[in-house]
Amino acid sequence: MGGMIFTVSSSELTPQPLSLAVLQQKYLQPGETHVNDVFERVAKAMASVEVRDQRVHMEAVFLQQLKAGAIGAGRIMAGAGTDQPVTWVNCFVQPVGDCLRGRDASGYPGIHDAMAQAVETLRRGGGVGYDFSRIRPQGARINGMGLGASGPCHFIEAFDKACVALQTTGARRGAQMAVLRCDHPDVLAFIAAKQTPDTWSSFNVSVGVTDDFMRAVARGESWELVHAMSPRGTWHASSASTFVPYTRGDGRWVYQRLPARTLWAAMAHAAHRSAEPGLLFLDTIDRDNNLRAIETIDATNPCGEQPLPSYGGCVLGPLILPAFVRHPFGTSGTEAAAAFDMVAFAQAVRWQVRALDNVLDIARWPLSEQAREAHAKRRIGIGFTGLADTLIMLGLRYDQPEGRQMAQRIAQSLRDNAYAASVALARERGAYPLFDVDICLTAGTFASRLSPALRALIRTHGLRNSHLLSIAPTGSVSLAFADNTSTGIEPVFDWTYTRHVHAPDGHRHRFEVQDHAWRVYQRLGRSEPLPSSFVTALQMRPEDHIAMVAAVQPFIDGGISKTLNLPAETSAETVAALFMQAWHDGLKGLAIFRPNRIRCGVFEPGPEPPSAGQRKI
Repeated sequence: MGGMIFTVSSSELTPQPLSLAVLQQKYLQPGETHVNDVFERVAKAMASVEVRDQRVHMEAVFLQQLKAGAIGAGRIMAGAGTDQPVTWVNCFVQPVGDCLRGRDASGYPGIHDAMAQAVETLRRGGGVGYDFSRIRPQGARINGMGLGASGPCHFIEAFDKACVALQTTGARRGAQMAVLRCDHPDVLAFIAAKQTPDTWSSFNVSVGVTDDFMRAVARGESWELVHAMSPRGTWHASSASTFVPYTRGDGRWVYQRLPARTLWAAMAHAAHRSAEPGLLFLDTIDRDNNLRAIETIDATNPCGEQPLPSYGGCVLGPLILPAFVRHPFGTSGTEAAAAFDMVAFAQAVRWQVRALDNVLDIARWPLSEQAREAHAKRRIGIGFTGLADTLIMLGLRYDQPEGRQMAQRIAQSLRDNAYAASVALARERGAYPLFDVDICLTAGTFASRLSPALRALIRTHGLRNSHLLSIAPTGSVSLAFADNTSTGIEPVFDWTYTRHVHAPDGHRHRFEVQDHAWRVYQRLGRSEPLPSSFVTALQMRPEDHIAMVAAVQPFIDGGISKTLNLPAETSAETVAALFMQAWHDGLKGLAIFRPNRIRCGVFEPGPEPPSAGQRKI
């Protein structure tokens, strides 16, 4: 197989064995032997929807962009330009209603219908998130039967078994996200479920928390667990409870009242023990949404970077940030300082909008409902990978204000150029069908915070895409196409480490891996000790992880996937404080990972930094 070369300032690096293995296992299609074959296939597919006399030119443009570091997410790089019946979209959210079949009273699909739709999406290679909060709680009344309902946890188990069974047919390993609201009567059982190893093995889980709940925690107030469906007449919160359910003013049934801090402590202790659940801050997501007036978002895709409505999907494409670093670490013997090429980056962002907008029109959608949703709103998710390595090569520490300021500059350029390019596409091709300028620019939405000049252009010409930005974990594409650069917004795990990978043959293989920035530094012949910009995830305070996301999130209209790696000795009380900080700082969600007997990572570190791991699938 031809080698993969990732070039930074003319320093050619020999491909790492794991990078080649991931490229071969996930992205090379029959007849392809080199990374350039993948780029040529994808560029041709992206250009196929251009007007006929521009296709050759645009194919060359997209090919140059791919080589320069503007790539598609994994499903695009694997599926675009092939005849395989797979989706080119990584992210989906699908609705689940409160009935077994058909549609519930609010029009949501019944549980068995939703499961069938999920299986089709998973079979095509998409990851799926769900809000299970509509399902009536365990013990609730079932009309006319005198029986108690099974509750959402029972049905999450069924979804998990369906996903695992699908893998036995040779399908791609499924990834799912289960969300339950903080006011659902079964939330404590939901929180406790993944404390048992191997429970819901295809799922990450997150509690959807509201501002009201967070304020109740801060004030030490009580909290009600509620649902629209009434309990059975003999229902009690527990066998020892004397609480009698009642209806409140909004018509919902109160099943239990407990101190908000009791529920909060249960979340923090569970996350401390097993890395589950993460938290989604639902009101923060809603306030920021450009379409909040016409859609509801209750869940995200499996890794949390894309909050989506029912049947929502998102076409993702990260930019490899180290590819835009000039003179990494400063050029020895000259006056040239390390710099980030903002001009080249801006150009790449603008072309990336066009490339992903094209993908929307040629992508294969597992369900017709997903296709209709995508074409009505034309969501895309341009992001980045390699932020930490970029800062290292620029001589900036991830955990210091200077590093966060550079990250903000990059994120602001990403935002402004993406929205400007979407306006230009709207002039050329038309705005997305559901575009309404008053909805989009309503006070408080993400778009309402754009510059006056951009807002004026949107009022005149519209937007081609309702949402444009998302920072995903980018695990395998960062390995296959970016020489194991730091993933997404995450800090570097370690400079050298051993990684365990499950191969298609079922075996677990060990690979020795090196971080990209470390390899560039070594290639340049620099001497030890490493500069102070070389800082790993566990060599910085947990608060500084959150501060980086807080610095970038105001410039990202979607979400940011972030797993906060913590030392093993971190207390549950510290986890609770970090979750609270994340809410105060405006994050849309957060998950933590603390290595212990229950949860071990896929990495083994090198000799110096302590162990770390990842929650995300």
